[in-house]
Amino acid sequence: MCHPGNRLRAAVALGLAGTWALAAGSALAERADRDKPINIEANSMISDEAKKVSTFDGKVVLTQGSLIIRADRIVVRQDGDGFYHGVASGKPATFRHKRDGYGEYIDGEAFRIEYDNKLERVEFFNEARLRRDSGDDIRGDFISYDAKTERFTVKSTGEAPGTDREGRVRATIMPKKPAEPQTAPVSGTSRQD
Repeated sequence: MCHPGNRLRAAVALGLAGTWALAAGSALAERADRDKPINIEANSMISDEAKKVSTFDGKVVLTQGSLIIRADRIVVRQDGDGFYHGVASGKPATFRHKRDGYGEYIDGEAFRIEYDNKLERVEFFNEARLRRDSGDDIRGDFISYDAKTERFTVKSTGEAPGTDREGRVRATIMPKKPAEPQTAPVSGTSRQD
């Protein structure tokens, strides 16, 4: 028979590992974050070890290095092969993290954010939005990011009740700053032989 303390530690480990998959498995996150501890705060947590499901409810805040996810609920499931599927939901659920190698942050929000670490895909549903510090801003009813191919897909359902978007995808792409010109050697100096 399993000691109740061991069962609790296994449930917490499942929840933390699954949450790590949701938060840090994406190629969007800074790579250094993957080696940092995961901290989760919530009003409650339920873990079903037999079904390999953990649910965090109520003002959920997940942090790992530069990554912060805020949601009303995060549910993490593990399949038989050890892969995780996580769903963060809120009004809206939000995340913020530092892009690897760029020194800028990406902020995202949607009413539902799903991550599948087997497919390496993050999907944002219902009033989805991604923003970069550079000013780039993408909005749609659905945004999908495939980490394997580094490809974004943004779609609209054509229905946007109560908004002025008329069910269309919106994108603002800021112009990139030109590279600094290299300084030429100082001219006008005479050469003496």
